[in-house]
Amino acid sequence: MSTVSSQQRAQARLADVTGVDDNAVLHGLSMKSVYVYEAPVRLWHWINALAIVVLCVTGFFIGRPLPTMPGEASAHFLMGYIRFAHFTAGYILAIGLLGRAYWALVGNHHARELFWVPVFQKAYWRELFGMLRWYAFLSDRPGRYVGHNPLARMAMFSCYLLLTVFMVLTGFALYGEGAQMGSWQERLFGWVIPLFGQSQDVHTWHRMGMWLMVVFVMLHVYAAIREDIMGRQSIVSTMISGHRTFKD
Repeated sequence: MSTVSSQQRAQARLADVTGVDDNAVLHGLSMKSVYVYEAPVRLWHWINALAIVVLCVTGFFIGRPLPTMPGEASAHFLMGYIRFAHFTAGYILAIGLLGRAYWALVGNHHARELFWVPVFQKAYWRELFGMLRWYAFLSDRPGRYVGHNPLARMAMFSCYLLLTVFMVLTGFALYGEGAQMGSWQERLFGWVIPLFGQSQDVHTWHRMGMWLMVVFVMLHVYAAIREDIMGRQSIVSTMISGHRTFKD
């Protein structure tokens, strides 16, 4: 039969006072959960993720169309369906971004982290470099942050928000070109094409933005899973339940 040391018994008695589970104390583990992301933020996150996947897949085939199918054109509307899916996902991405900006105004303070970065605070940069050391496997433990950690916050602002705004502007500019003069898309976004020079230049930059988004998504998923395992704090499940759980 295993024995429990006097120190462990003292910890267990302390657990009775503090309310922490005895079993957790005896195993050196204390679970703490904090409510972080509200339901609209979580819903936006997953709808937005699906829209980005659809946009990237369909955008790839729009840039490199499939071979011409034999037979009547009316029986093969594959590229038409691909373009429709791309345009639909683009509208969802744009409308979702507007909704997310609104919730940043009315939601809790974690909902505003996406839209600004405290670059003028020395403590922010010190903690950011600390997280860089953690991701480079030069540090034993990461910092504990209820919302985004400093590095993730910088990445979400610069690599997601600014890139998404760029993709929406260039995407609707190209859409407005197809909708022709006088359409609301052309009136609102027609200035983008002359800014870049010509239509083909906008196509090229829009496609480069797609590949940057693919790289960001890959790094984002990797970092989330890595933190769940090595950082001993919930990341993926937090975007489902809304609660950040610190496992020790």
